[in-house]
Amino acid sequence: MQARPPLSLQSNRRSWRRTAALTLGAALGLSGLGLQPLLAQTSKPAAKAAATGATAATIATDKVALISLDDDPRYGARRLERAYPGHPGGRLLDAVQLGIDDAEVALRGIRHGLALQDARAASLEALPGLLAQLKQDKVKFWLLDLPPEGVQLAVNAAGSSALLLNLSAPHDELRGAHCAAQLLHTLPSHAMLQDALVQYLAARSWQNAWVLQGPSSDDALLLAAWNRAAKRYGIKTAGIRMFKLSGDPRERDLANTRLLTADRQHGLVTVLDADGEFARTLPYATQQPRPVVGSNGLMPLAWHPQWERNGGPQVSRRFRKLAGRPMTGQDWSAWIALRAVVATLVEQPQASAVGHARALRGGRIFVDGAKGPRLSFRAWDGQLRQPVFLAHGDGVVGLAPLDGVLHPTEVLDTLGIDQRESACKAAP
Repeated sequence: MQARPPLSLQSNRRSWRRTAALTLGAALGLSGLGLQPLLAQTSKPAAKAAATGATAATIATDKVALISLDDDPRYGARRLERAYPGHPGGRLLDAVQLGIDDAEVALRGIRHGLALQDARAASLEALPGLLAQLKQDKVKFWLLDLPPEGVQLAVNAAGSSALLLNLSAPHDELRGAHCAAQLLHTLPSHAMLQDALVQYLAARSWQNAWVLQGPSSDDALLLAAWNRAAKRYGIKTAGIRMFKLSGDPRERDLANTRLLTADRQHGLVTVLDADGEFARTLPYATQQPRPVVGSNGLMPLAWHPQWERNGGPQVSRRFRKLAGRPMTGQDWSAWIALRAVVATLVEQPQASAVGHARALRGGRIFVDGAKGPRLSFRAWDGQLRQPVFLAHGDGVVGLAPLDGVLHPTEVLDTLGIDQRESACKAAP
């Protein structure tokens, strides 16, 4: 881990919060965290208590760490500039801070505070050292903005000492064979996203999909999720073609959108491109006049800044004011994770990390995600049940589950892996 200068704060209000947090940290004996770089922050009630000389006897404080990698390619400057649909728009610290701001009243009611740490490892290789330090410092809530390999390292490092929430890895195996009792997920999985998309296609009788798949392992995961959803809802795959972006002139036909879509026996084009570079070129560039869905065109998303109902505009507006950019699905996932942490603290202020995990996975705790229904976590794999938006760049055209889709107990469980299908064996 390498030391970096403190993060720049975007307003006088945030500067005041940082100063108050440091004061509280000194009062509570938190000044020796030993993590660099870390930005100690806290909720307003905790800061107010610190400013009046409060001690640990008058206000309880739990530590929350947002864990990420400095060299995460998802946050490379070029990728952020291109703003691929469905990809992160920036680091998730502002979204977590928005969740803390929203929790002011609830935390004040239980005389509780949260100390937020921005914990970044230089690389995946350096991550175990950071995780060991967090465990030593008894950080109770770990918010994971990590690739799947990093999530696995965090699960192994934390054991039962922390509650882990996966904010940004949609991989189904983290909810299946590689699940853990202490690991929850707030971002929709690949299976949930593809189920939402295919529900929409089936409702409109859009059949015979021509599938374009990229060469990466993540593209293969997208194809597996698409195949499962298409079989589930009766969408036929007319054919699959591989695409590849390459500087080799011998491979240029592999990125030619007209050649790749020349077949006439299809009604729509599904593009599966985890990277996003090829998918952005496809709408209106196909040989046949066909709608594009998947990784561009009509997309399944956890959040869209143009959502106009259920308090969505207020959430998007407050986030834009704080972060200076639109809210993405990953930002929403971080925001709702913090709300889940606060909800379980309100329910069981003195519980251990194991107790909090059991309460959240037990279905007794609900959170409001500004999507309509109350949201809860699935007992069998720790995934947050939630509606998924069907949207394009300019707006939302649908919300899954769609009307008419049925389930024996909970219609939100039509999105993703249901209990009888789950490979997760970790008991909550």
